[in-house]
Amino acid sequence: QVQLVESGGGLVQAGGSLRLSCAASRISFSIVAVAWHRQTPGQQREWVSTITGSGKINYADSVKGRFTISRDNAKNTVYLQMNSLKPEDTAVYYCAVPDWGFWGQGTQVTVSS
Repeated sequence: QVQLVESGGGLVQAGGSLRLSCAASRISFSIVAVAWHRQTPGQQREWVSTITGSGKINYADSVKGRFTISRDNAKNTVYLQMNSLKPEDTAVYYCAVPDWGFWGQGTQVTVSS
C-alpha cells in the first residue's frame, strides 16, 4: 500500500523558516509528479508547488520566491523549504501524488505574527 508521510511542521514566527518532508513507500518519487497543497479551516485546498518526475517545478504565485521544492531520489523524499513565512501561510500542508490520487495525512504549519 502506498504511503506518503509528511513531517516538519510546527510553530514559527513570521519571517522564519521551516522545511517540510514527504517520505514515500511503495512508490518512486523519481517517476511521478509530487505536489504540495495546503488547507485552512473552511477553505478549499490550495495548490502550493509541484515537482515532476523529470524535475520540472512550478509554484503558486503566493509562495514564489519564498518556497523551494526539491527531491532526494536516494531517500525517496520530497521537501518543501519555506522561508520568509507569513501568518497567511498558516495551514495544514499535504503532499500528494495527484495523478494517482495518493495523499498524505498532513502536517500543521502555524506562523505567528
